[in-house]
Amino acid sequence: MQTIFSGIQPSGSLTLGNYLGALKHFVDLQEDHNCYFCIVDEHAITVPQDRLKLRENIRSLAALHLAVGIDPNKSTIFIQSEVSAHTQLGWIMQTISYIGELERMTQFKDKSSGKSAVSSALLTYPPLMASDILLYNTDIVPVGDDQKQHLELTRNLAQRFNQKYNDIFTIPEIRIPKVGARIMSLQEPTKKMSKSDENQKASIFILDDPKKIEKKIKSAVTDSEGIVKFDKENKPGVSNLLTIHASCTGESIEALERKFANTGYGVFKQATADAVIALLEPIQNRYHELIQSSELDEILDHGAEKAAFTANKTLAKAKKAMGLGRVKKKR
Repeated sequence: MQTIFSGIQPSGSLTLGNYLGALKHFVDLQEDHNCYFCIVDEHAITVPQDRLKLRENIRSLAALHLAVGIDPNKSTIFIQSEVSAHTQLGWIMQTISYIGELERMTQFKDKSSGKSAVSSALLTYPPLMASDILLYNTDIVPVGDDQKQHLELTRNLAQRFNQKYNDIFTIPEIRIPKVGARIMSLQEPTKKMSKSDENQKASIFILDDPKKIEKKIKSAVTDSEGIVKFDKENKPGVSNLLTIHASCTGESIEALERKFANTGYGVFKQATADAVIALLEPIQNRYHELIQSSELDEILDHGAEKAAFTANKTLAKAKKAMGLGRVKKKR
């Protein structure tokens, strides 16, 4: 059975795009893979955070993983900072990383551009990301296009370590989801829906109430043609709503085009809103059951224990390969 690792930062609410592009697929993957789902809170502090809000986001993200269908009996879900092997191996990975390759990371360049004071962690967090993955002998990492560069670095660091010291790490394979991976902004349908978009009307969040979802979809950008047709280049807004509707209901885009051929955008948008609300309702109900429960704490405690058992074994091998620590003398 192959091992999958996924880490998501607790920085803001997750969107419908995050669910349809990633979390929904995780539920299927856990059926025939050994899955580790990690709340990577130590990555979140590469930029300033309010401590109370961060703790709220960590708990919320963990509850959302479970609410969408991650089964703690099949998968391991845990918080990164509760497994100390991550930062220990992260330091080791820093020692074999080069300044030049870290400075070439697109996200570092984007986030540091024009700023006079930039945290050093913003530069060095890719080795920590590599350690997250390598600790669990990960075979597959499902990521979006924006993380592909970091995964290539992870592969390079693993190969570099193995060649220099010992064959310790599994070289992970990058897997980019092919279907439903790109849900676009409701207001700017040529760019991806984002949890960090300043325009709140641009994104549907998993925890949005039905009235808010309906309002956002009804105000989504379309065009003046009034024809429900999939055409990404000429009708990006309508095409995005068709993708959302199809992803929520399982109907094909062709079937939806026929269904709404003579209805106009008003009827189509209402039906799309209804489909999104129906999809998210059971997730939201389960989330609210979990968020303040002792059940969530018990699951996370158990997950941290399971993750630490595997991570500590990998860390011990890496430290031994580098010559760290002592070899105890026999009495």
